[in-house]
Amino acid sequence: MEALLIYHTIALTVAVILDRIVGDPHFLPHPVRFIGFLIALFEKGFLEKTDDSANAGAKSDGPDKREYTKKERSEFRKGVLLCILVILISTGIVAGLLYVSYRIHFLFGMGVEVILSCYFLAAKSLCVESKKVYQSLKNNDLEGARRNLSMIVGRDTKDLNKEQIIKASVETVSENTSDGVTAPFLFLAFFGPVGGVFYKAVNTMDSMIGYRNERYEYFGKTAAKLDDILNYLPSRISALMMIASCALLRITSKEYLPKEAARIWKRDRRKHKSPNSAQTESACAGALGLKLGGDHLYGGKVVKKPEIGDGIKAADTEDILRSHRLMYVTEDLIWLCFVILSTGMILLFQQ
Repeated sequence: MEALLIYHTIALTVAVILDRIVGDPHFLPHPVRFIGFLIALFEKGFLEKTDDSANAGAKSDGPDKREYTKKERSEFRKGVLLCILVILISTGIVAGLLYVSYRIHFLFGMGVEVILSCYFLAAKSLCVESKKVYQSLKNNDLEGARRNLSMIVGRDTKDLNKEQIIKASVETVSENTSDGVTAPFLFLAFFGPVGGVFYKAVNTMDSMIGYRNERYEYFGKTAAKLDDILNYLPSRISALMMIASCALLRITSKEYLPKEAARIWKRDRRKHKSPNSAQTESACAGALGLKLGGDHLYGGKVVKKPEIGDGIKAADTEDILRSHRLMYVTEDLIWLCFVILSTGMILLFQQ
């Protein structure tokens, strides 16, 4: 047990470093793409075709208080079955791969664990994609910024002005600090790559079918609820770590506002239909002194969302890079807590 914990701690630490350096090269196969393939395959087999092809509805947030029709109950059961199959297949493959790898040699097993863990962390790729927006804005290429932004957000971007583009980029980085970085890290820390792929499977199902529209209202309800449950604690831990990170960054840059981060998080952390999405977004809005959220266009339709933050300053292009630093330090703090906890457990085993 002690040896496995040492291997795991080293492997996850190396994975974090590797993700910072390499990220997710597009030319390499990725487990999340395989998960997406599974979801699409089962969806095609389970769900009848409808005219509603938009994925841009509001997220599912619970059943209506009325009798379900036979069709709705059938779609709900099929959605449950899809979740079970996708989770069992993805976690089964990873568990089997790890077992065989460690049986061959512990160094080989650690190498496989490093690669798998790195795949489930998205800090580098998130920064790379949002930095494309930053570079376009620095070059005064508004059309290019809109185009690059459209690759990382679900909203319509063709009519956004410069300030709206900056805010949308910051929102994406702040929300995905939890979904793409700290939440998968926590699942990896406590449950290894099997926990990482379990989290990613649920998160990917939510992003593909967890919407309240004609096609997914009942079929995607289980995926949406599972994602809410899995992210409940990680999103709150991430927000608290983000506030602490803001305080650390304040030492070298007065642009970060830790008191505002704590105040806005406390006030606005529930200003979202999802119980989790506003946690890190509110902390980031306060940390950078921005006003985020508000109404946006999705598929040509206005989706009303509350505003988060007070907007004590206008958004500027450098806020995108400031959000990157906030995300990285947040991950660093959570990693440090993990190493301290692991070291304590290893010393306990040695006694």
